[in-house]
Amino acid sequence: MEIDLASLGMEKGRQYETVITTINSENVKNAAPMGVICLDKNMILNRIFKGSHTLDNILLQKEFIVNITHDPEIFTKSTLGNLPPEYFNEDNSLKCAEAYFKCESIKFIEAVKQSDPIKKKDEAIVIKSKVNEIIINKPTKAMNRGFGYVIESLSNLTRFDMVGEEQKEYYLNRFREANRVVKKVGYKQDIQAMKEIKKELIKKGYEP
Repeated sequence: MEIDLASLGMEKGRQYETVITTINSENVKNAAPMGVICLDKNMILNRIFKGSHTLDNILLQKEFIVNITHDPEIFTKSTLGNLPPEYFNEDNSLKCAEAYFKCESIKFIEAVKQSDPIKKKDEAIVIKSKVNEIIINKPTKAMNRGFGYVIESLSNLTRFDMVGEEQKEYYLNRFREANRVVKKVGYKQDIQAMKEIKKELIKKGYEP
């Protein structure tokens, strides 16, 4: 069967929100929300900041799994902490995934975008990977950032402690607007996810 990411609704040049699962040298499984750019029908690109378990595991194993799920609870829990072992299948995919694909990393490039709030040299790695297998548990489409105020808020939260006060205020304003919209049109899972993010911001001493 031909490997084609179009079977998951992925188009060349577009970025999608996924949960990447990896494993370390001691066979400990890890899950983390990550953006994935579709380069071709069987090629993807990731950009991951140094210091993350995901990057360390990919550099070690040269392989990982990209899970397609629309469950905001999974994105939230895997951002705030690692998922318990019972969330994983034996092959390291997520049990909740509507679909997933197995990747082999073939190229690593050190890079930092000029627009990043963190501009230290060699702070991120761009990873080009080949998709070796696609498993579809049920018909689904990968989701892009356009739909997800929850995803945007989680992304900002992961960088909150790394930026200055001006950028923090920007993230807080973005959260306030996202929270307003989610309360108005979101599902109950989305609303709960935003409540969890708000709790984390309050813990950090801010009033979102």
